[in-house]
Amino acid sequence: MPTDAGQLVGRFLEDLAVQRGYSPNTIRAYSIDLASYVEWTERLGISPLVPTHRQLRGYLGELDRARYSRRTIARRLSSLRAFFAYLLENNIVASNPASVLSAPKMPRRLPKVAPQDVLDALLAAPDPSTAVGLRDRAVLELLYATGMRVSELSALDTGSLDFTGGYVRVFGKGSKERILPIHRLAIDRLRAYFRDARPEMTRLPTDAFFLSTRGNRLSPDAVRRLMRRHLESAGESLSISPHVLRHTYATHLLEGGADLRTVQELLGHVALSTTQIYTHVGSKRLSEVHKGSHPRG
Repeated sequence: MPTDAGQLVGRFLEDLAVQRGYSPNTIRAYSIDLASYVEWTERLGISPLVPTHRQLRGYLGELDRARYSRRTIARRLSSLRAFFAYLLENNIVASNPASVLSAPKMPRRLPKVAPQDVLDALLAAPDPSTAVGLRDRAVLELLYATGMRVSELSALDTGSLDFTGGYVRVFGKGSKERILPIHRLAIDRLRAYFRDARPEMTRLPTDAFFLSTRGNRLSPDAVRRLMRRHLESAGESLSISPHVLRHTYATHLLEGGADLRTVQELLGHVALSTTQIYTHVGSKRLSEVHKGSHPRG
């Protein structure tokens, strides 16, 4: 096992990709965070592998003075904890100095939920008389029907969907598999795309379900762009991302009576506490309705 910090970071990132199945975006974030830390230790003449917890606290303090957001600082600390845990597990260091540090307190932000009229306008915006419109209509309907992440949608293959059974198989963070039910309208729109539009977009044999006009797998960025385009065509000025559709899906399920554990399973959340934030969204909406309708509100 190498002892050079750069090589060890490389081994750690490889472990995240191969052994833990982390996504390229997550690995890229770890790489950026750890490169920043190693650069800081070199600048101050500190050993990157055996810093004291006071020295690491100084690193976080420098980030704070440089006006990095609390969220970024918390992520940098999380990356350090994971890196030193890996080193400790492989007997390269004797302790994890990052484990004793506390992350900055994060301001609680409620998930953004799409207003019903904006959601309806977005889902109705694609033109079903064109191949691209059929594809975009299927993409948007599937995102709202399942709450899947945009990266999960991009990774779908033709074998991921079962039109007859009414479900889709997705692989989320850490390559964890989920089976998500799909309602009839979404199935109809997915089938129409697959039957009438996808053959027009296919250039070479591919397993990718959603294709670009050039026959490539539809990327997450392309999904975000098509959402912005259809929002503009519908005359809506609100900024709605695929992740907002995920929040809207979860909120609507809870408002419709779904229990928290079921929503946790459908979203692929590891911790129930991550899902619980949607209960606050529902409570906020109830408060707004009460305030607007009660005579003494």
